[in-house]
Amino acid sequence: MHINWKLREIDFKIVYYGPPLSGKTTNLEQIHKRMAGKGKSELVSLKADGDRTLFFDFLPLEVGQIGGLKPRFNLYTVPGQSIYRATRRLILEDVDGLAFVADSQQSRMADNERSLREMKRHLQSFGYRWYEIPLVLQYNKRDLRNRVPELVLQSRLNPDDALPHFTSVAIEGEGVIKTLKHMINMVLAQAQKQLLSPTGSSIRR
Repeated sequence: MHINWKLREIDFKIVYYGPPLSGKTTNLEQIHKRMAGKGKSELVSLKADGDRTLFFDFLPLEVGQIGGLKPRFNLYTVPGQSIYRATRRLILEDVDGLAFVADSQQSRMADNERSLREMKRHLQSFGYRWYEIPLVLQYNKRDLRNRVPELVLQSRLNPDDALPHFTSVAIEGEGVIKTLKHMINMVLAQAQKQLLSPTGSSIRR
């Protein structure tokens, strides 16, 4: 998290990670469309060879202050194609919360597992303990006929049931805001602990 003392804001970085075409971009587009107009920036899309990185930030008015600071959330997606591995790693730097978007299709299970392993390796390369970062799993494309049962996704991606998970049909907006709200609550809860700890309290002005 980053504190802007001039604006009295605290910035949080949330990244939507997952395999190619799992629904990361669709999530951000749906979130941006549903946000109240005044508190959000433009949705920026960086395109390269058919893949995209999206980001925007928003200041949710309904969320209270933390230590006298207004929380602002910066949302990012990562490009899915394998040639952008270095870009995906870079976007994870200084991350405060993660939403892993899995594709529910049977044919994409190996891609889901590969992408999740890669994400954990990237986080470890920055010195992070991935299991200490707020992380939500989203099982997307639950409207498709060739989807695997939710229990199969759980057994492959979340076998200990340690991570919160939500089902979604992102293209219709179903489950998108629910995933985001849970992520925001997790990030704010962790930040609250850090700012109110004996060491965290020293940064307040």
